[in-house]
Amino acid sequence: MKMSDIAVSVRGLSKRYRLGARQKDHGTLRDQLMSGLKSLWNRNDYEGSAGLKGSGGLAGDADFFWALQDVSFEVKPGETVGIIGRNGAGKSTLLKLLSRITEPTDGRIELDGRVSALLEVGTGFHSELTGRENVYLNGTILGMKRVEITRKFDEIVAFAEIEQFIDTPVKRYSSGMAMRLGFAVAAHLESEILIVDEVLAVGDAAFQKKCLGKMEGVAKEGRTIFFVSHNMPAVTRLCARGILLEEGKLCRDGSAHEVVNAYLHSELGTMSSREWLDPLKAPRGEAAMLRAVRVRTKDGQCTEKFDIRNSIGLEMEYDVLKPGYKLMPSIMLWNEEGVCLLDTPEYDPVWRGRVRPPGRYRSTAWIPGNFLAEGTMFLSVALETLDPLVMQFYERQVVAFSVIDTCEGDSARGDFAGKLRGVVRPLLEWNTVLGSANIQTNPISTDACE
Repeated sequence: MKMSDIAVSVRGLSKRYRLGARQKDHGTLRDQLMSGLKSLWNRNDYEGSAGLKGSGGLAGDADFFWALQDVSFEVKPGETVGIIGRNGAGKSTLLKLLSRITEPTDGRIELDGRVSALLEVGTGFHSELTGRENVYLNGTILGMKRVEITRKFDEIVAFAEIEQFIDTPVKRYSSGMAMRLGFAVAAHLESEILIVDEVLAVGDAAFQKKCLGKMEGVAKEGRTIFFVSHNMPAVTRLCARGILLEEGKLCRDGSAHEVVNAYLHSELGTMSSREWLDPLKAPRGEAAMLRAVRVRTKDGQCTEKFDIRNSIGLEMEYDVLKPGYKLMPSIMLWNEEGVCLLDTPEYDPVWRGRVRPPGRYRSTAWIPGNFLAEGTMFLSVALETLDPLVMQFYERQVVAFSVIDTCEGDSARGDFAGKLRGVVRPLLEWNTVLGSANIQTNPISTDACE
């Protein structure tokens, strides 16, 4: 395939870091500009230093770790690719290599077009410059002409919702303001390749939805998108293709739905159950450690599919490691559209407000039948200590399950076979009467309407 038919080509890409090494701090505007110009020098093609893997000129591998190892793939223009994986899988390293923030230890990247990246809040901004000046600076670094930036400027500012602060130095922006402007610049300037990291999690729900809508529009324009997120519904909604990384290696490349399903089944888990048998790999804090997350039926069976009429048990198993703490486990449930359906802290009067002794605990929240709508749901779990308030672990969308309406006539659907809207589908009590006499003998109180 010709390079003109490929937006991004990655071949044998590897990145090795020295343990304990510190990154250079390009603190001044001059340093940032020089760093950006150096990257632009090799805009479309660069190679890492050859022969570093196993090189006798460096310390042994015991002093290094491989953030990426021998990753290869090609992306066509206009593709939307979700990059997923556990923390430490190499996702952010891959994006930094693609955006030329860092260079590979080995391998080759070829890019056909300008790259716009948003990897951290305020990426590419200089704190002493105003929002207006940073928009023009970012566009210039991308290789855009001033007239191109000016044409998009008002649209960028309106999208970021910071009109009254556009001439204020960025150092006075909140993290949310900087994030909104950073995303607006990355998404609106006319680059062929857009790279967006989990930074969208910083924004509120309304702005996240706005960003996803903008990226869908960018994709329809034929621009290439790389999207890293722990939000599986957002990945399946936005991306046609998914790439799964595990411990720096590419282990799955295919349709977004297939790759997300493989991700949820990985590491001794199924779609509806995941366990951490190795304590060294388990999410943890100083006082507590997560051991398992499961979705169960009333008879205790783990399953990926639930009849809409049946109860669903959302279970988290965890170890309390230290005495003297009051704990607050909580569970969050998301649908395929990225909407949070519920966020429920544990409410068990036996343990409410009590200090918990060390040991293994299992907390289960029960969702009644005929409550959720049909579709795929994603489960997140968290646990924090109270007084002091410290997050011990937070695993996002770690398992999933599907709710199915069998259309047997005794659910909220009844005998209707068409599409029903809504994020929940409760079986409500209805009362229908015929004739004015019946209406008069069953009057509706007007008090409730006042």
